[in-house]
Amino acid sequence: MIREKQKIVIFFALITIFIGYTSFIYLELPVKNKIATGNSQKGKILWQQYNCNACHQIYGLGGYLGPDLTNEFSRRGSLFIKGYIKAGNVVMPSFHLSETELNDICAFLKDIDSSGNADPKSFIIHYDGTIGQEK
Repeated sequence: MIREKQKIVIFFALITIFIGYTSFIYLELPVKNKIATGNSQKGKILWQQYNCNACHQIYGLGGYLGPDLTNEFSRRGSLFIKGYIKAGNVVMPSFHLSETELNDICAFLKDIDSSGNADPKSFIIHYDGTIGQEK
């Protein structure tokens, strides 16, 4: 049977390990959050207002009705994206956005595109729970 003193030592050891691991995860991550600025920030707000994440994904997170748009800017360019948003199709409604709003959404998608590649096949899960990516 474990004595009271041993229980206390085990408890404090577990608490110390938990605090150390938590500090490592939140303070020593290899990639820091990038803050969107200017037109990209306005595009992010539009993305949220129109609930684009309900149908589309960024880095594999979001809805499954539309495609993942993480790297769509480098594949298609701003003219294609603007035209698609204006015209829509059978599944996606046409959004009647101003030219400024379209530029802001494109700035947001360009900013996301420049941050990395969304191909889940290239993701690596490290022993500490963080996720890296093959080059």
